[in-house]
Amino acid sequence: MKYDFLIVGAGLYGAVFAEQATKRGKKALVIDKRPTIAGNLYTEKIEGINVHKYGAHIFHTNNEKVWHYITKFATFNRYTNSPIANYKGEIYSLPFNMYTFYKLWNTITPEEAKKKIESQKTILKEPKNLEEQSIKLVGKDIYEKLIKGYTEKQWGRSCSELPAFIIKRLPVRFTYDNNYFDSKYQGIPIGGYTKMVEKMLEGVEVRLNTDYLKNKKDYKNIAKTTIYTGPIDAYFDQELGILEYRTVRFENEILDIDNFQGNAVVNYTDKETPYTRIIEHKWFEFGKDESGKDLPKTVISKEYSFEWKNGDEPYYPVNDKKNNELYERYKKLAEKEKNTFFGGRLGEYKYYDMDSVIEKALTDAEKIIR
Repeated sequence: MKYDFLIVGAGLYGAVFAEQATKRGKKALVIDKRPTIAGNLYTEKIEGINVHKYGAHIFHTNNEKVWHYITKFATFNRYTNSPIANYKGEIYSLPFNMYTFYKLWNTITPEEAKKKIESQKTILKEPKNLEEQSIKLVGKDIYEKLIKGYTEKQWGRSCSELPAFIIKRLPVRFTYDNNYFDSKYQGIPIGGYTKMVEKMLEGVEVRLNTDYLKNKKDYKNIAKTTIYTGPIDAYFDQELGILEYRTVRFENEILDIDNFQGNAVVNYTDKETPYTRIIEHKWFEFGKDESGKDLPKTVISKEYSFEWKNGDEPYYPVNDKKNNELYERYKKLAEKEKNTFFGGRLGEYKYYDMDSVIEKALTDAEKIIR
């Protein structure tokens, strides 16, 4: 065996695992079918702007261990996620806070806002779907203007057809605080995520444009242990059935202006606008390059949500009852695979925030490498 570990996937989970293995004196090979490292974190410099090619990623965590780990590989700026919602030309602050309530109802005090929401709530002990769950939590006005259209575009289904658990809770703040994440640490790595992952993979052999699933037999005896981070059903040739995902298509534009929308993230919450949001990437780094110089142009990305099909990029697992039961069956198959471990968003069919991916990869590495 030439390697101790074959790591399939150069995304965040794979990079953390490879770094930990190398640090412990193990020989690791990382392969990825894409021509780039960093998975969906990949950032590409366009007109001096670090463009998030697979959708916006904003790092945030309350986990001291994770923060201590990741800041070894990047210095993070002080970006604070404060998205806004555009509902048919009306602008609202997100998450739902006193600025939102003032715009909706002209309420000034938290007491006034609470009374307004309470008057619109439907008393339902057990909401049957996402629509009922949303109205129970935040009332009808917020649901109609800021949840319904966006959610139906994102999932491609009526809110009355979506399970209630998708929105277990909604952030509602009776303060003038529009910081979306309630996290101690938050920011964007200066120089972009690709640069950060490059540093994590220093000293690790990486092969790109390499499709593991098409050459699985060739890699069977190359390493003592395989860490697989691709779709778990694809590993087993979807023999039990196909796990469902939502996918995203991006329309990118380079604009010869210095400011398109004045904010990194604008959600379009009406159903008529075909895209879910527009990202203006330069504002993740305050409109400046790494030397602090103002950037004269801007790059925007319109995001469109679609039902995933084979050949598309899988983004969001559809964790409903049917798919979760199918995943559990694949998980039992995976547990029988000798010297092969499944990890990450696709390997575990689970939506992970970045800090949770890092924490899980560190924990798994500790167990598996030892």
